[in-house]
Amino acid sequence: MFKELNPLLHSELRLAIMSVLLSVESADFVFLREQTGATAGNLSVQLDKLQKAGYITIEKGFKGKMPRTTCCITDEGIAAFEEYVAALRSYLGKRV
Repeated sequence: MFKELNPLLHSELRLAIMSVLLSVESADFVFLREQTGATAGNLSVQLDKLQKAGYITIEKGFKGKMPRTTCCITDEGIAAFEEYVAALRSYLGKRV
């Protein structure tokens, strides 16, 4: 029987965001936009969804006079990502 895929992480952009955040301590909005190729508006919406789920934290501040948004993955986000990967592996069988 296949495991259910987390619909929140099954989105291509949200999965990309989570993948990037797993590999860094934190990432600012500009870095995430560059890494994912997303538009600013779409990225903002998807970050909000991940934050509401408790998968990431978002801090807003300033670097000098420029606004800066910084994101970090939470322990809950790491666990959800690991469960998602395990569910994908159940679809692939022994190949992975």
